[in-house]
Amino acid sequence: MLQPRLASRLVALLALAALSSTRCSRQSESQSAPPAAAPSPTAPSAPTTKQDAPPKPEPTAPQDAAPKQATPAQATTTAASDKALPPTTAFAGSEACSECHEEQHTAWHQDWHSRALSKATQKFVVGNFRDAHFKGDSSEAWMSRRDNGYVMRTLGVDGNVSDYPVQWVIGGKRMQDPVTLTQDGRWQVLPVYFHVTGKSAWVDYSEKRQGKLTPDHPFFWANFARSAQHACLDCHTTGLDVRYDRGAHQWRTTFADPGVACESCHGPGARHAETQDPKDIVQPKRLPPELGMAVCTQCHGPRRTLFPMLDAAHHFRPGQRYEDFYQPMVLLLGNDVSGDYFEDGRPSTSSFENQALTQSLCFMKGGATCLSCHSAPHQKHAPNELQLPKSASAGVSPPNATCQGCHASVFAQGKQHTHHSSAAAPDCIACHMPPVVTGVLDHFADHAIGVPVPQNTVKHAIPNACNACHTHEKQKPEDMAQALERWWPEAKKRQERRLRLADAFADKTAAQSRPSLEAVLADAQEASELRGAAALFLARRFHAEAIPALRAALPDAKDSLLRSQLAEALGAAQARVAVNELAPLLKDPSIWVRQATAFALTQLGDSRGMAALETLAQQPETSGLMAPHAMLGQLAMRRKELPKATRQLEQALDVQPYYADLLVMLADLYMVQGQPDKARERLEDAVRFAPQNQGARERLSALQGR
Repeated sequence: MLQPRLASRLVALLALAALSSTRCSRQSESQSAPPAAAPSPTAPSAPTTKQDAPPKPEPTAPQDAAPKQATPAQATTTAASDKALPPTTAFAGSEACSECHEEQHTAWHQDWHSRALSKATQKFVVGNFRDAHFKGDSSEAWMSRRDNGYVMRTLGVDGNVSDYPVQWVIGGKRMQDPVTLTQDGRWQVLPVYFHVTGKSAWVDYSEKRQGKLTPDHPFFWANFARSAQHACLDCHTTGLDVRYDRGAHQWRTTFADPGVACESCHGPGARHAETQDPKDIVQPKRLPPELGMAVCTQCHGPRRTLFPMLDAAHHFRPGQRYEDFYQPMVLLLGNDVSGDYFEDGRPSTSSFENQALTQSLCFMKGGATCLSCHSAPHQKHAPNELQLPKSASAGVSPPNATCQGCHASVFAQGKQHTHHSSAAAPDCIACHMPPVVTGVLDHFADHAIGVPVPQNTVKHAIPNACNACHTHEKQKPEDMAQALERWWPEAKKRQERRLRLADAFADKTAAQSRPSLEAVLADAQEASELRGAAALFLARRFHAEAIPALRAALPDAKDSLLRSQLAEALGAAQARVAVNELAPLLKDPSIWVRQATAFALTQLGDSRGMAALETLAQQPETSGLMAPHAMLGQLAMRRKELPKATRQLEQALDVQPYYADLLVMLADLYMVQGQPDKARERLEDAVRFAPQNQGARERLSALQGR
């Protein structure tokens, strides 16, 4: 078996591999990410061009749609004509779509999806740059107009106050984030944002989330963790392709369109623009429900990416399966507990709509997806892209009309169901999707769609729908719980689920949580993401005691997310007795599962794990994964096979060059092999991405002193 130190490194490495995620920096900055060097002031604007992305996997067809066999003559003709057409992975850009779809293109331009990212021009900038000033504990900034452009003057990591031109802005509906481009091509999100819906004021949202930020903090505005390429652009552009030249230390960023444009939802359209053939474009509503939902989920739920962000060839495309590219982040961020969840497993932060909806009974039992309630951005819709009701009772709002479509009998009961007499009483949303979710300093509806559980407010300080309206100090959660039991006695059964989940995940009840965690894990009717989280919590809190429950859950784990997390949990729990049960998962269809199993078996000292890591590192389908190369490098170091270790770590850094700990490890390898110049280069890279990395700084200082 592995030594404990190496085993813990392996767990951390797997966690980091799973955290190659991209998400908007204003949504949450709690995820672990290596930071970067400060940008230079007055950096030039890097060109952003429309280009075809590298070849990507073809969209996944429904399993029951068998392809028709072509005759040899047909195949030859088709092959010749296909050769003259753009590849199915090529983007056309929204302007090409407008040639045939002018009405939809015009309507899309009026929707906020089109302004997810915009050039910083007068048309799009909503922030006050008329000599405005902001001062907080972490940041101070002066906003002004100069030469028909926008400038923010603020502190950089070099300790100097400098002017930074604003070339792009992210969003603008509720919050607008200014972006500056650096001389090395990074897009950095500047420290203060304009809060459109919050009295039109400048705010330091990161400080509100993280506390006071100093220049050596990963989430100080100029560091890599706050770069838009790492945290924002994947969901705020269409056809993103980010490259990094390790030798020149330069970033290059291109995309087909700024904003969430046509091809974000319909897939690359260059071929369709030539052929106008319906089979060359994706229609989300015609996809199977899970594939249609994936179109929205690709952005409406922070996630771990299987392949690193620089691997444009493995970006998700509409029509493909979400789980082949992503895993939703739920409750845990690597080895840390996320601050974006309530104790009962519901997201507490906006933009986690996927994680919330997939926990709901509407999804699990009723089959509801995003498209059950929401429309396309280019269609006529109510606010927040809600569908306009086709038929509804007079005076019913669009949100309630979507509920009425499935729950007409409950809706018809009126006050007999609501037990309230106020004008807002028949509001389904107020009671079942209360605005208790926060984000960009506003409040949003809870997409977990459940019944209120005031008991969890008492025990775990989780907000409930009743007290979202009944805010008087005499209207206590205990009173709300009694009223619920009196008016809706049947709700008690549904409340038990959230009570159990809170007792399972809460820190407050961690020492006594084993029965609740085991019950969640064993419940085949529970959301797989919550069962997987329960498996990981069990392993971390109870170690060997968790092994029987983890082994019992493995045979019937039908979901790839659950299988991969069970494998990870069994490795973390040092479940040597389970190696033969894990081994078949090395042939699992899911790369996620194969990788997690290879790590677990290696962690447990089983030689099949090492062989699986070698396979993952060598096969074309998986050679672009960072983690197998990194782990093979560390294992080779342990065996003192220094050339092999060096080669594997360099390959890992080719696909994820911003991993500072690997850069430090590689520098140590070069020093041992008598190559101080290469060691210095890797340490300088580490400090470039993680200026707060003490190990890199100390080694670099010693090397320079030598």
